[in-house]
Amino acid sequence: MKQCTHADALPHPEPAALSETCLECLADGTDPVQLRLCLTCGHVGCCDSSPRQHATRHHKETGHPVMRTFEPGEDWRWCFVDHVLV
Repeated sequence: MKQCTHADALPHPEPAALSETCLECLADGTDPVQLRLCLTCGHVGCCDSSPRQHATRHHKETGHPVMRTFEPGEDWRWCFVDHVLV
């Protein structure tokens, strides 16, 4: 079973956005489907089911490896580098 090699070393940032939405979607005039929180810097972005996929775009631009769901009642994390749930 493949494991994430990044999650144990991550900080636990507070969300960078005080809003409860993807600020990039808000600026683009699109609606996020679900939100994701970068566990390196606290960036809040939308999921890959959203039109602009801002969480994945954030990973590609920064290299930050792990995000977690930012949806109420969910607690899973995803490592973009190792392609596994954490």
